[in-house]
Amino acid sequence: MATYMLVQIRGVSDPAGFGEYRQQAGTTMERYGGVLRVAGAEPDVREGDWRPTLVIIEFPNAEQARAWYDSPEYQPLKVLRQRCAAVDLLFVDGI
Repeated sequence: MATYMLVQIRGVSDPAGFGEYRQQAGTTMERYGGVLRVAGAEPDVREGDWRPTLVIIEFPNAEQARAWYDSPEYQPLKVLRQRCAAVDLLFVDGI
């Protein structure tokens, strides 16, 4: 069953650093089967006030998603992201 990583970008304080993060993180995700499905999209909100900038990444399964997130190669990139941007991030299993 596919697992999706949903990221809400609340703000970017260092655009150059965040660009570096995006480039390097994409390469590491691919090694774990991660596929970028939505990147920085501004959704067409039909109800409510939620206006996030979204990123959605599909992984083959929860094990691969968590293995990537906890991997040694991602740890310095996670620190870079946390320095450059405010995000909310979660994993959710597909149906």
